[in-house]
Formats: sequence, structure tokens, C-alpha cells
Amino acid sequence: EKRAKKKKWSKEVEKTFEKELQRLKRMNPQGAEYSVQINYIDLILDLPWEHYSKDDFDLKRAKKILDRDHASLEKVKDRILEYLAVLKLKNNMKAPILCLYGPPGVGKTSLGKSIAEAINRKYVRMSLGGMHDEAEIRGHRRTYIGAMPGRILQNLKKAGTSNPVFVLDEIDKLASSSHGDPSSALLEVLDPEQNEKFNDNFVELDYDLSKVMFIATANNLSTIQPALRDRMEIIHVPGYPVKEKLIIAKKHLMPKLLKENGLKSKDIKIGDKVIEKVIEEYTNESGVRTLEKRLSKIVRNRAKEIAMEDDFKTAVSPDDLIKILGPSHAKDKYIGNEHAGVVTGLAWTQTGGDILYIETSLTRGKGKLTLTGNLGDVMKESAVIALECLKSHAMSLKIDPSVFDRWNVHVHVPEGATPKDGRSAGITILSALASAFTQRKIKKYIALTGEITLRGDVLPVGGIKEKILAAKRAGIKEIVMCHHNKK
Repeated sequence: EKRAKKKKWSKEVEKTFEKELQRLKRMNPQGAEYSVQINYIDLILDLPWEHYSKDDFDLKRAKKILDRDHASLEKVKDRILEYLAVLKLKNNMKAPILCLYGPPGVGKTSLGKSIAEAINRKYVRMSLGGMHDEAEIRGHRRTYIGAMPGRILQNLKKAGTSNPVFVLDEIDKLASSSHGDPSSALLEVLDPEQNEKFNDNFVELDYDLSKVMFIATANNLSTIQPALRDRMEIIHVPGYPVKEKLIIAKKHLMPKLLKENGLKSKDIKIGDKVIEKVIEEYTNESGVRTLEKRLSKIVRNRAKEIAMEDDFKTAVSPDDLIKILGPSHAKDKYIGNEHAGVVTGLAWTQTGGDILYIETSLTRGKGKLTLTGNLGDVMKESAVIALECLKSHAMSLKIDPSVFDRWNVHVHVPEGATPKDGRSAGITILSALASAFTQRKIKKYIALTGEITLRGDVLPVGGIKEKILAAKRAGIKEIVMCHHNKK
């Protein structure tokens, strides 16, 4: 009762509290429901109903903090500054629900922390990976023994304010089971039109979530329920090119690793050339997680030398890398095409981009088409379309149409163990087939990506930035794609 007097809450909450308190007074403390009732009243007192932390509207300071913690990612930073600017002018606004989507290790989760610091709010993180119970989001009914509120309200209670920055980590890894579907329960939480009256089964009172800034993170959008995806503003956080990785390594990773391993900056010097060699030859990713592991190994090696009082040079040379990290394994370098019928293609994967080779060979036969290399249905169809397209344009390529009935065609995409699918290899397969039938080699250092139609049109495809980064990593100089992808 004493705690309730200090509370500034709405009439509805006050009325419910009084009613529940009277009920508690009449209860036998030995009764099974007594603990649920006392938990309920405690929760109502602990929730920050009308308590909001004050935002810091110094946009220049916010920009400084975001730039300090993250290299590049301009789109995301602009979106946060726009939100702050509107909030500053209007002083009251439904918080946006952002979904940062991109490959692992590009700094999606840590962005949430920076945003909270930039706008001076509390930071809450809730991991959704593998969550399969709807009650985790919405709470249990109070009729059950051991009933608890949902994790959303528990985290707000922990934060102590009703407007924290709330990171929902790994929203694409929600599961569903016999206990319900949590991604459907999140629809109410993440809808700016509905979430001002969020109803938790345990609390049974409307709670206002409209001031909470929800930031979801995901590696793969295709596994997020379409209705849930529709409620979020999706911001793509792509990978980093080598130059940006170099800046991240120098500004963020090295100081952190030196601190973690008890070294001072005078104990070890890693030059730009060496870091670039590590990036290009010992990692193959869009983010910087593997890079951090490799640099950590170099730093630990130095720590061992200091602890064992060995002689060493402060600077790490490229030759030392082979000793510390072993021989390099840069597998996706451009190999060249000494043969007709071999073309370089570009692929999008969840971890970023990759290059792949499409090989074609002709053997005497009756015009049969064989496809190998663990291809999915869409990619197989692309190959069939490419061959038909080539047949219909045979004359313009100076190919004798009767050739198609006398030769069998075999298309293979190496690394047979890796499943490959998608429509973007259409023009690559077509070029490989044309190269094989005309016995002309493809130009060097060139890669292709785009969907092909029967008429010979090229359609735009996705994942362009990742594909360009992969091509850059592999040393490719030119890329062919649909002009709609130019933007």
C-alpha cells in the first residue's frame, strides 16, 4: 500500500490494484494461489507504467557515437537520426520497428547498443533463437500455479522505463510447436497501431509499448512470417569490402583484443599489409567474426612469446602468418578460364556472396542435356531455358542448328556437395553453352549474374552488393548484369 501511494498510474490500473489487494488480504497464506496473487501485485508495482527516460536530442552527439562504434552502415545511421529529428520536433511519436537484416558478424546486435547510448535510453536484449512457446511472449493465465508474465514485460520491468531500446535478436530463428506459435504472438507487439494496448495474459491490463524502440535482427528474411515482416521496416546491413574491414580491424578489433589478452600497443605491431593478407587469404565472409578470431590467434601467439620470455620483433611480418595461422586457404580466388565452356558466376549465400564456376562439355550423342552439381529445381530450369534460348538464336551466333541433335550437353557446377539454387545463373549458363558450342573462350576476369527468359531477355536479381563484394574478393574486374540492377 505504501509503494502504491508513490505510483503515478492510470485510473484503470489503480482500480485493478485496489481490487487485487483486497483479494490478497482475504486469502489464506497457505493457499496455493497466494503466491501467484502476491507475484501479480508485485509485478504491477514493479512495472514502469508511467515512467519514461528522457531522450537526448543532441543529434550531433548521436551521430558521433554511431560513427565511433560502427564503420560505414550509413543507411541505418541515417534512419536513427531521422527518427531522433522527428522526435525532437514533435516530442511524441510512435517508435519505428526496425529489422536489421544481413549476414552474420556485420554488427547488427551491437548496433542496438550504440543506438541506446546515442539517444540516452536503457538497452534491453531478448534472444528469440529457438523460442517455441507463445506464453514466453504473452505470459501465462493466472489460473495456473507458477504462472509468469511474458518476457516482453519482464524485460521492461528490468529496464525500469517504458521506452527502452529493445533488441529482438534472431527473429528469423523463432520455432513453433504444440505450445503455439510465438511469431504470431509477436504480431501484436510489433504493430505500431496495436501495441499501445498490448495485453499480457498474466497482467490482463493494457500496457503501452508504442514508445519502445524495437530493433529486430535477422540473417534470413525468408523464414520470417510474411505478416510479421510486413510490420517491420527492413534495413539491409550488407557485408564490408576489404577497405572497411581494415578500418574495423584497426579501430575496433585490435584495441579490444589487446585489452582482452593483457598486451600493450607497444608489444605488437600489425601493419595494414598484414591485416589485408589475413582478410583476403584467411577469411571468406561478409562480416568480421572470422577476422576477429584470426587476429586473436596472432595476439595470443605474441602473449605466449612474452610470457615465455622469447626474443621477438614487435612487427608481425607476412611470413609470420604462415607460422601462426598455417598455410592460407583462399579458395574463392578467380582461377581463370583456359577452356571454352567455363564461365564464372556469382552467388548469394546467407553468409554473403560467393563466386562459382559453370562448366559445359559436349559429347557425341542425340542432344541430351545432363545437369550435375547438386542443383535445385529453379537452377535446373534455368539450364533448360538457356539451352532452348541458344537453339532459337543459333543462326545469329553462327551455330549450325543441326549440331544440337548430334551432341549431348553436360552442365556441371563444381563443389558437388554444396546445394545450389536460384534463378540468377541463367545468363551464366547461357554464356557457358554458347562458349562450348562456338568453342570460343570467355573474356578473362569477368563474371555474370542475371535471370534469362526464353526470348533472351535478362531480368534483375537480388543480392547484388554481396555478389559485387565476392567478385572484388576474388579479383574479378568486370560484372555483367541486368541494367535494372544498376541502381
